[in-house]
Amino acid sequence: MDAGQNETAALSGKTADRGEQAQPSRRSDTRTRIQQVALELFAEQGYERTSLREIAERLGVTKAALYYHFKSKEDIVRSFTEDYFERLDALIAWGAQQPKSPATGHELFDRYIAIVMESGEVFRFLERNQATIHGTEDGKHRFIQLRPRLRALIELITGPDAAPRARIRAAAALFAVSTSCMFFMQEAPEAEDDAILPEHLPRDEFRDIVLELATDLIE
Repeated sequence: MDAGQNETAALSGKTADRGEQAQPSRRSDTRTRIQQVALELFAEQGYERTSLREIAERLGVTKAALYYHFKSKEDIVRSFTEDYFERLDALIAWGAQQPKSPATGHELFDRYIAIVMESGEVFRFLERNQATIHGTEDGKHRFIQLRPRLRALIELITGPDAAPRARIRAAAALFAVSTSCMFFMQEAPEAEDDAILPEHLPRDEFRDIVLELATDLIE
């Protein structure tokens, strides 16, 4: 085992010591920890002013150990999108195996909301760094990659032969979920002064409200 792999193993141990749920593999556990620390630093000092060296220092490992997982900051940002798309693909695969019914549509939205809520930090990072991220090749193609997945979700909700009205309402519901999570789940301190809601909602209550909104739009 080389030095990078040794430090990767040590970093996985740190994650486990924090009491976090075990992942399917040590490599994926370490990868998640790197993503979390990178997001913390990007939020604190900005994407462009953060270096791989600083990410490695915050993790307590060498750059060699970090390179074992990510060769650049762009690789880390790419991994955010890849992970999000993988979760959408898993949701689409699940939905394709379910009977077409209102109950399935309701459950699909519930699972979609969970995915979006758990990706809140990533969405906020992408929103704050639009100019930088959209200038990269991955940034230019992100929405192109998202479109077929949105189309697949819409067809699962409405059926492949649905009328335009039903498709538009389903698309509006999906975008309402994403937008609501982006604007109403602001947890960053700098967002407190211009928060849209007068007080912070518990996550479960917020999720119930957004699910109710999505259900109303597609019924």
